[in-house]
Amino acid sequence: MDQLSYKTISANRQTVEKNWVVVDASNQILGRFSSQVVNILTGKNKTNYTPNVDCGDNVIVINAEKVRLTGKKLTDKVYTRHTGHPGGQRFATPKELFAKDGRKVVEMAIKGMLPKNRLGSKLYRNLYVYAGSEHPHQAQNPTTVEL
Repeated sequence: MDQLSYKTISANRQTVEKNWVVVDASNQILGRFSSQVVNILTGKNKTNYTPNVDCGDNVIVINAEKVRLTGKKLTDKVYTRHTGHPGGQRFATPKELFAKDGRKVVEMAIKGMLPKNRLGSKLYRNLYVYAGSEHPHQAQNPTTVEL
């Protein structure tokens, strides 16, 4: 029996193959959609996944404003942030965030599912979210993925 056939291959920065992927968020449920995008960002859908290396693809999310929230989450869910000043706690619902910027809810959902460390910050930089169906990344020849 060949012992080398069982050798585990770990990816590194030089051996990782990063692609560009376009994902359409229209009529998708926010949480389920975000978890699938995070799998592509982290590289867990690839065979050479390594937990401590950025081996995921660059993901372009289009139609982010058309994502769905089930139940009464559109009005009852509350996002909390703090300005850093005393009494600076601010609250917003997804409906208010969609009115200001259609991308923010999708970005926050995906960022919350990424690791809270330096690798998570690097993975978040591989995400590009657009409210409409147009994006400026045609030069990268992205492939369309159905989720």
